[in-house]
Amino acid sequence: MTVTIPTMTRRQTVARAVGVTKLYGKGEAQVAALRSVDVEFAAGEFTAIMGPSGSGKSTLMHTMAGLDTLTEGEVFIGDARVSDMSDKELTLLRRTRIGFIFQQFNLLPTLTAQENILLPLSIAGRKPSKDWFDRVVGTVGLAERLGHRPTELSGGQQQRVACARALVSQPEVIFADEPTGNLDSVSGTEVLEFLRDSVRSLGQTVVMVTHDPRAASYADRVVFLADGRIVTELSEPTADAVIDTMRSLDGRTGAA
Repeated sequence: MTVTIPTMTRRQTVARAVGVTKLYGKGEAQVAALRSVDVEFAAGEFTAIMGPSGSGKSTLMHTMAGLDTLTEGEVFIGDARVSDMSDKELTLLRRTRIGFIFQQFNLLPTLTAQENILLPLSIAGRKPSKDWFDRVVGTVGLAERLGHRPTELSGGQQQRVACARALVSQPEVIFADEPTGNLDSVSGTEVLEFLRDSVRSLGQTVVMVTHDPRAASYADRVVFLADGRIVTELSEPTADAVIDTMRSLDGRTGAA
């Protein structure tokens, strides 16, 4: 297998990790989830992160998003050094510059779809741009469902509400952790198409952790981890190419 070393992109870098190491435990029980990882994510690009179970892919996303601390190294969102931030500064960063989509939809059952979408802005005391809100809702295809509560929506529609919620604050980057993991194939395709369209039509930057080669094929680029290290990447991936690469990584062991 040819190893590709991450290089500087010509486009603006929205998020980057420099020499990131994450250790859990101490002494003989110590486990290295990430080992001196260097990676960059460019503006207006859809990147998937893949690897065998225990490769460190979720840990990488969580450290990039300021949800987990580092043992060594630095993480930047734009020009902001995340690894030096206080809890208060991290909360503000996540509220204003980062969007999140998780496997669990995390919608409030008592709120309508529109109220769930606008919740982060309401918490931050910000008013949405009507033009941007309408554009996001149009892209996600929920204009006719804004008055419905989560129990009145399908799983795919609920995840699209979660996607719209992540987009409405116009974050610099959206981190998505297995966003189709709880969806059937049809609903999962709808969400993946939306994420791809949000990059192409709205200029969003998306970084997605997934174990699904078909989901990864919607990305512009796939970064592969094994044993806590980036070992290769693919541009303009196909599902077959992702499957072949994953097969080459099978059998490796590491820490999650």
